[in-house]
Amino acid sequence: MSTAAAVGGATVFAAVSLSTGVANAATTTFTPVADTYVDNSHTGTNYGTSGQLGVDGSPVKRFFLRFTVTGITGTVGNVKLRVHTDDVSGAESDNGGTFKAVGNTTWSETGTTWNNQPAIDGATLGTLGSVTRNAWYELDVTPYVTGNGTYSIGVTSSGSDGADYDARESGASTAPQLVVTTGTGSTPTPTPTPTSTSTSSADPVLVGAGDISNSGSGDSATAALLDSIPGTVFTLGDNVYDNGTASEFNTYYNPTWGRHKARTRPVPGNHDYNTSGASGYYGYFGSSAGDPSKGYYSYDLGSNWHVIVVNSNCSAVGGCGAGSAQETWLRADLAANTKPCTVAMWHHPRYTSGANHSPDTSVAPIVQALYDNNADLILTGHNHQYERFAPINPANQLDNTRGIRHFVVGSGGASHYSFGTILPNSEVRNSNTYGVLKLTLHPSGYSWQFVPEAGKTFTDSGTTACH
Repeated sequence: MSTAAAVGGATVFAAVSLSTGVANAATTTFTPVADTYVDNSHTGTNYGTSGQLGVDGSPVKRFFLRFTVTGITGTVGNVKLRVHTDDVSGAESDNGGTFKAVGNTTWSETGTTWNNQPAIDGATLGTLGSVTRNAWYELDVTPYVTGNGTYSIGVTSSGSDGADYDARESGASTAPQLVVTTGTGSTPTPTPTPTSTSTSSADPVLVGAGDISNSGSGDSATAALLDSIPGTVFTLGDNVYDNGTASEFNTYYNPTWGRHKARTRPVPGNHDYNTSGASGYYGYFGSSAGDPSKGYYSYDLGSNWHVIVVNSNCSAVGGCGAGSAQETWLRADLAANTKPCTVAMWHHPRYTSGANHSPDTSVAPIVQALYDNNADLILTGHNHQYERFAPINPANQLDNTRGIRHFVVGSGGASHYSFGTILPNSEVRNSNTYGVLKLTLHPSGYSWQFVPEAGKTFTDSGTTACH
C-alpha cells in the first residue's frame, strides 16, 4: 500500500514495506521551475509564458526544461521524466524528440530566444518515437539526476512534422514531471544497500513473448535471444499456429522455444484452443501449464514477487466475469498473497491499439480484481506487435498512484500486425520487430527491456516501483 502527502509543492507517494528486510521506497514528483521553447523562424521571440512546448526539425524548434530537486534524503533509485502531448490538432508526430542534458542551469524562462538559447551540450538521455495527441510519455533519466540539485534538459527533433507538449503553464495535470524514487534498506549495513529498483544478480528475471511459432523464422530469432537471457520464460498464448496440435508443437515450437521448455511457465491462447480442450498445449507443457480444466494458476518468483497466469479463453473455463470460477479464484489468490509486487499475464489484451484485434472487454473483471488488490503489471499478446501503456486504472485513465502498467508483447515470431486507432495512454509501439520482453524483478520494483531480434534496433526500457 502507499500513503500520499504534499511536500514543498511536490506530491510524495511513500511505499510502505510489507515485511522486514524489504526496501522502502519514496517517490517525489517535481514540476519544472522553468520551461520554454525557441524557434529559428522567429529568432528574437521568447515563448516562456506559452502553455505549449514545441519541437521540430523544419522550422527548427527546441524546448528546454529546468527542474530543481530538493528534499531528497535517500539514495536515488530511479528517475523518470514524463511529458504530455498537447490536446490539439497537430500535436502528434512521428518523431517525439531527442532529450539531452544541458550544462547551463541559469537560462531565463522569460528571456531565452533562438538568438541566446543555451547550448544542448550534454549526454543523450533518451528519444521518443511516434507520439500521439493528449498522451503521456516517459523517459528514464536516472544516470543524469543523481540527487538534490538543478537540472536542465534540452529537446531537439530531426523530423519535419513537429510535436507539441504541454508546458508548466498548462496546469499541474499536464505539466512536465520529474519523478524521483529513492529507496533504503531496513537494516543498515556498512556497504551501500541496493535501492528498490537497482539491479542485483539475485533479482529474478521473467522473459518472454506471445504469438510465437509457425513455419516462418521469427520464432527462431526470438528463441536465439532466450539462449543468452537467464530466468523464467513466459509465453503469452498462441504458442503455435494454426491449431495448437501436438504435431505443430513438435514441428514448430519444440525446435525453437522448446529448448527452454524446462524453465517455461506458459499461457494458453485462442489458437491453442483450436484443438479440442487445448490438448496439444496441455500435453506438451504438462504440469507447468496447470490444471487442464482451468489453465489458470499462480506462483511466486524470488522473495517479493507473485506471478498470476489467467486463462483469457473465457468460454473454455466457465467465463471471466465477476463471480465466475476463475474470477473468484483470482480474488482469493490475491487476498492470500503476501508478496508486495504482483504481475499477471494472459493472452487477450484489455487495452490494445492493434488493428487486427480490438480491446477485449471480457477480461475487464479480471483487470478490476487486480486493480482492487494493487497489482503492478499486466502482460498480454494476441496482437502481433509490441505496445506499452502508462500506468492506468481499469477504465484506461492515467493513474500514477495505483495504476497498472499494461504491455502487449505479441512479438514472439508470428507475422506482424499493424496498428489502428491509437488508444489514450499508449506510450510506445512497434509493429516490425520480433523480440522478447525482459523483466528484472527488483525487491520493490521492476525494470523492463524489449530485446529485439538480431539486426533490428527498436528497443524500449524503463523502471517502475511497485505500489
